[in-house]
Amino acid sequence: MTVTVAVIGAGIRGRGFGQWMLEHPDRARVVAVAEPLAVRRERFAAAHNLSPDKVFADWRDLLDGERIADCVLVTTQDSMHRDPALQAAKMGYHIMVEKPLAPTEQDCREIVSAVQDAGVVFAVGHVLRYTPYSRALKSVVDSGRLGEVMSVQHLEPVGYWHQAHSFVRGNWRNEGVSTFMLMSKSCHDIDWLQHIVGQPVARVSSFGSRSHFDAAHRPVGAAGRCVDCSPQVEKSCPFSAVRFYGGRLARGDHRWPLNVIIEDFTEEALHTALREGPYGRCVYDCDNDVVDHQVAILEFAGGATATFTMTGFNEIGHRKTRIFGTKGELEGNGETLRIFDFLTDSHEVIDTTAGDPTAADGHGGGDAGLMDAFIRAVATGEQAAILSGPQATLDSHLAVFATERARRTGTVQILA
Repeated sequence: MTVTVAVIGAGIRGRGFGQWMLEHPDRARVVAVAEPLAVRRERFAAAHNLSPDKVFADWRDLLDGERIADCVLVTTQDSMHRDPALQAAKMGYHIMVEKPLAPTEQDCREIVSAVQDAGVVFAVGHVLRYTPYSRALKSVVDSGRLGEVMSVQHLEPVGYWHQAHSFVRGNWRNEGVSTFMLMSKSCHDIDWLQHIVGQPVARVSSFGSRSHFDAAHRPVGAAGRCVDCSPQVEKSCPFSAVRFYGGRLARGDHRWPLNVIIEDFTEEALHTALREGPYGRCVYDCDNDVVDHQVAILEFAGGATATFTMTGFNEIGHRKTRIFGTKGELEGNGETLRIFDFLTDSHEVIDTTAGDPTAADGHGGGDAGLMDAFIRAVATGEQAAILSGPQATLDSHLAVFATERARRTGTVQILA
């Protein structure tokens, strides 16, 4: 069975999932798209050879009338997930929604209730669960080799330039535009920790703030836009948009993040974008209000504890994790697992990338793993292929909301 798919949102995520379908035409094909930006809409339609009557500027037109596909991918901005997801569920579409599910607790509950009532296959883009690395790590934990998990240390190194690009200048910089940082960037991680430990979060506290990217840290002489900074200021600023984006253009690296700010890869187009658009602003003169570092302390239902650190002050890279059990310790870096066995006083190293050509692809192979699982579930009805179904998704999102309440109020939040 070849699954037919309608895509709502032809941005980076929609195009990425669409590419998977182009590479697996025997398993899934795109039959319709809704995208408000004409250049994205037209390029996506051309890539998938869509007829004009299946190309829409508004998702409401795509979901108007009879069903035209087996399933829908909702890959819009975070605040735009709820309405198309509810309408798609009402029409009986199987649904995959990009993470986070929605920026409010009420919206999350409504979506989950709708898909449960409709009885459709449902997945959320918690791609970290689907990587070869995570599958190997989860297998070690579930095998009992570490004994009972007592505690976990988990780090998300957002990266200095990713923080500046997405969370200071970009679409996720401001809670009024998107949502709070932990939800937009790290709901992945809270969900992943619950998945690995195998227990829901019972209590949580959290600390963090926007401590650096503000007017108080603006260098002397810095202009409001990087194109206007003097050479002296520019050469001393790690966050220079001119150097960062210009360097990628000069190298011919047209992938994300450069393809977010320009569609025409020329010096003129880039200069215009930096002169007029949000990505050319000084990082110390933006309307950002999300945190740039945060720590969460979690206690799980079974008594295990975890610390999670999200920070934008580092070299971007894989997440790093240490798991401490009663029989052994595991250290992972996104590619390899290093296991120390207490009984034998010995080490074993497992390379989770060996022999898997997808392991280095989008999100460590997680994008491909998610699409494989979702399309398989739609084609066969094999619900177990989905590693983060409606209830697990709601549980992890509620834990994220509780963590943010804890940070804001300086309290310990207890989850029911």
